[in-house]
Amino acid sequence: MKLGLTYDYLCPFARNANEHAVIALRSGMDMEITFLPFSLAQSHVEEGQPPLWGSKNALRRSGILALTVAEAVRAHEPERFLDAHLALFALRHDQGGDLRDAAQIERALTDAGVDAAAALEAAPTMLEQVASTHQRLVDEHQVWGVPTFIGRERAVFVRFLDRPEGDEGRARQRIQLTAQLLDGEPMLHEFKQVDLTM
Repeated sequence: MKLGLTYDYLCPFARNANEHAVIALRSGMDMEITFLPFSLAQSHVEEGQPPLWGSKNALRRSGILALTVAEAVRAHEPERFLDAHLALFALRHDQGGDLRDAAQIERALTDAGVDAAAALEAAPTMLEQVASTHQRLVDEHQVWGVPTFIGRERAVFVRFLDRPEGDEGRARQRIQLTAQLLDGEPMLHEFKQVDLTM
């Protein structure tokens, strides 16, 4: 089975879903997941305004440097992508770091065993790829946020309220159930808890 999963390191719910996906994959789950960059900053640009990608300071815009760095790691050190992916989410949500700060990104990636200097050097060359992936997700699936799971026939925005916390079984269950509902229950269109008391 194949899934796409959008990410932007700014979003805590994207962190939850992507952590579940990474833990599930690393546990040996038989599924192919493609992690897809999607810029929340770009998605909030008002209609008729120029896209962020074309501005001189695009990499200084919220979250975009981190997206391009992640894609640089995927291109040049693909075996380290998942490490970089988790490290960038941790930088933002566990450490309260600034995703616009190259020095903070470099430290986080170095600690994760990634060639951070090379990734940061290559990051500007990945801006066009991030932009085209973002636009393709909008055009083909009407994606507007993260985390969105892309299946065979449809795309679904899903929020997980928990993190896997190293629990491989829970992570596999979350991802497998999501995939089952995504591709196996096309008439289940909206399922949203109204009382958040849990």
